[in-house]
Amino acid sequence: MNPNPVTLITHNWPLKLTALLLSFILWMTLIPEEKINSDKTLMVALEMRSLPADFEVVEKPQATIEVTLRANNRVLNQVSAANVRCLLSLEKATINQEDYPLNPDMIAAPAEAKVVRVMPNKVRIKIERAKEVSMEIAPEIIGTPKPGFKVVRTELVPSKAFVRGPESKIKPKDKIRTSPVDVNGLAQTADFEADLILPKPELRLTTAQTKVKVRVVIAPV
Repeated sequence: MNPNPVTLITHNWPLKLTALLLSFILWMTLIPEEKINSDKTLMVALEMRSLPADFEVVEKPQATIEVTLRANNRVLNQVSAANVRCLLSLEKATINQEDYPLNPDMIAAPAEAKVVRVMPNKVRIKIERAKEVSMEIAPEIIGTPKPGFKVVRTELVPSKAFVRGPESKIKPKDKIRTSPVDVNGLAQTADFEADLILPKPELRLTTAQTKVKVRVVIAPV
């Protein structure tokens, strides 16, 4: 008489299940760590590179993106946001393009790790043509000279500075301000050194000079 297949499976099933679990645990124990692959998701830096010199970025994308890597556990233990980043080349960027795709080929990561997912798969970047101008510096004078005296004029060295930025952010009436120069109580001409303050955060000075000499000429009323 042939044994019932169902009976063969269910007979002493607790013992059989225990044996199966023990076999699985033993198998997992004996497999070297470098043979087991896992996934790891990181928030990594998004770096823009190779923007042509005649362009300026007006709207930047988010600073980080989500990247999922797959590798054995030994490698993943050494992978962190410090050694993974996304390199987005803007070498062929134009003022008409605003969406830039992101893909695994842009991810710089340890060679043993495979990039399996990048989120988001595109970023928005707005680019404009760059403009450079010589911009007038306007001193900001605060306070009042000593009674019987007045400010006759101010002299600045230099009186202008070169500024660069996106074309739409530079206006003909824009001026560079100085940090406040306090003449309160003065009864004679005085010299000051003041910081330069650009009219918009998108602009920058093209030279290393960040200060200006201000002479405030004081004379009797």
